[in-house]
Amino acid sequence: MAGTDQVSVVIPCHTERNWDTMVRAVASALGQRPVAPAEVVVVVDHNPVLFARAVSELTGVTVLENRFEPGASGTRNTGARHTTTPLIAFLDSDIAADADWLAQLIGPFADPEVVGTGGAIAAAWSRSRPSWLPDELLWAVGASYTGMPTSTAPIRNVWSASMAVRRDVFTSVGGFRDGFGKIGNRNRPEDTDLCLRMSEAGGRWMYVPGAVVEHHVPLERSTFRFLMRRCYAEGRGKVQMARLLRGSRSLGAERSYLARTLPRAVLREASGAVRAAGSGRAQHASRAGTVVAAVAAAAVGGAVETLGAVRR
Repeated sequence: MAGTDQVSVVIPCHTERNWDTMVRAVASALGQRPVAPAEVVVVVDHNPVLFARAVSELTGVTVLENRFEPGASGTRNTGARHTTTPLIAFLDSDIAADADWLAQLIGPFADPEVVGTGGAIAAAWSRSRPSWLPDELLWAVGASYTGMPTSTAPIRNVWSASMAVRRDVFTSVGGFRDGFGKIGNRNRPEDTDLCLRMSEAGGRWMYVPGAVVEHHVPLERSTFRFLMRRCYAEGRGKVQMARLLRGSRSLGAERSYLARTLPRAVLREASGAVRAAGSGRAQHASRAGTVVAAVAAAAVGGAVETLGAVRR
């Protein structure tokens, strides 16, 4: 297993509204055992007020300003370029990591063929989880979902909210694609794009369910309206990503998810609605309907992006 001098942790942030969760994220990174990070780097995305507060109030970390275009990609790249360790871990500012997260996350790097890893993400709801949201759609709130491996296994891509990479491979592909990715509340799959480019450079990604983090889910992300916006954005983002990667082969995992995972969810919930009674029937029916609506929203997003590209 890699030692303390082998891995640094980069935490991007962009808004003061998440100050409390960012403090919690930093504390969880600094508290990692048995493998402690060589350095924890907090990078602020073009927000002078937040940068000044972070410099003043955060201790035990390095605080930097994003040197590149606004957005999560440039913010993470800034932190990665500052570090010098062979491995770089990324943790979002609304994430709290279990104490052994880092040790679990870097374990697979003992295999030289592994270029990156990602861990399990549990949703930490501000209130209660919506009864209409099935496990298959938890990705929309940034959490691990049904269909992902249940033990350490190869995977096409992981999420940058909980990710570790080999510096040399990460650097060789230019890091996250600057100008493509999450900017404020706009989501684009910059992490999937990075994973695919690093895999093409040679090597594989591993999903490590034992590397657990909790993702804070605010109340406004627990609504059906948010889910529809998120699915629409995902549809647009995946079409953009495929175009950047010059081919649709990059969407193989999405096709499998649409052809297998989601139909099973609809069948399960529809069958549950038939067997159940009263509120149970309504809950199963609403989950089945949610899956159908989510697919429709993503399809609309993909179509809008495709048509827009044709016009351009």
